[in-house]
Amino acid sequence: MDLTFDRQHIWHPYTSTLTPLTCYPVSHAQGVHLYLDDDTPLIDGMSSWWAAIHGYNHPELTQAAHRQLDKMAHVMFGGITHQPAIEVCQRLLKLSPPNLQHIFLADSGSVAVEVSLKMALQYWQAKGEPRAKFLTLRHGYHGDTFAAMSVTDPENSMHRLYKGFLPEHLFADSPQIGFWQNWQEHDIDDFRSKLIEHHKQIAAVILEPIVQGAGGMRIYHPEFLRQVRALCDEYGVLLILDEIATGFGRTGKLFACQHADVEPDIMCVGKALTGGYMTLAATLTSKQVADTVCSGEAQCFMHGPTFMGNPLACAVAAASLALIEQGSWQTQVAQIEAQFAARLPTFHAYPNVKDTRWLGAIGVIETQRPVNMEVIQALFVKLGVWIRPFGRLIYLMPPYISAPEHIAALLDAVAVALQTPDCFQSIDQ
Repeated sequence: MDLTFDRQHIWHPYTSTLTPLTCYPVSHAQGVHLYLDDDTPLIDGMSSWWAAIHGYNHPELTQAAHRQLDKMAHVMFGGITHQPAIEVCQRLLKLSPPNLQHIFLADSGSVAVEVSLKMALQYWQAKGEPRAKFLTLRHGYHGDTFAAMSVTDPENSMHRLYKGFLPEHLFADSPQIGFWQNWQEHDIDDFRSKLIEHHKQIAAVILEPIVQGAGGMRIYHPEFLRQVRALCDEYGVLLILDEIATGFGRTGKLFACQHADVEPDIMCVGKALTGGYMTLAATLTSKQVADTVCSGEAQCFMHGPTFMGNPLACAVAAASLALIEQGSWQTQVAQIEAQFAARLPTFHAYPNVKDTRWLGAIGVIETQRPVNMEVIQALFVKLGVWIRPFGRLIYLMPPYISAPEHIAALLDAVAVALQTPDCFQSIDQ
């Protein structure tokens, strides 16, 4: 591979053209392994940003892609439908909360969030009560496009540079009571007060259920979500749940909202929808919301991406959901969670560890000092694993098919990094 060209011309996510980080050349992938171009295997601890839940080159997903490619890779979705879209939506409705009956297929997670916000805005316009504000949580993350950024924490996130350019919404304090802790009623106080004060201006509440992802990998108590649902019902506000990172079994439930036994009015899914093969997402909503949206001035929902309902992506997604329906993920995720529960608390023995937390196939080590990305990434590769930390967070979201020895290897590598001072920035940096 021409890595010099890559370094000089290709802009990777969240990197600088002035001081580009080292990129590692991957030639192929199989199962839980990524293979560098010299055939060095790396155990993947990230599921390619949480998407490749079935591992790589899964025979059923690959066959689904091949079969569809022989028929058509893409066709416009305006005025046309096709079997892959019908099948993926049938399977998605079968798995999703039962009140959700209408599906808008989108290109990516960020677009699914944009769609959800537009649905809420059109809903209130159609009711003759235009509302322009959204209530969300600090330390949340909902994507990189502009509307998605506007409901991402403006102070504590990667998007704070855009403050002043984005619409300003309402941010309540994020939950402090962890998933495994005893519930404390005061945890909902700030959210409740903001909803009571502003509910006439709020189109919807949007939040990540149970796990706040890229905004801090925070895992909070289900009672918080239960009370959010009750408050939204009491004050007549829509509830949007962003299940893009948490959906399809990652937290030990099919959807994270099931930990609290609540149903959203609108739900966003993505990432693992296709098992990491193709970019595809969806926004689901209730019949009541959908019909209200379509009864307004426009008489339709005003959105329509060029690649909406891409047949190739839909075919792979349908195959991925078929694997989910088989149920093996439940045993696999429980096994991974058990390993995290047994091992992560032992990391508190290292001085640089501030906290550890886990849920399902999510394991998080929060450190006292930010990582030195270049150094820690090189160490992980040397140790034969692929882990991509950020800030003060070393986290694991491995494919569900990871065997105990794979999880053990990932945790062993993290332990080595925690004992290597050069892997972390100095206090004064």
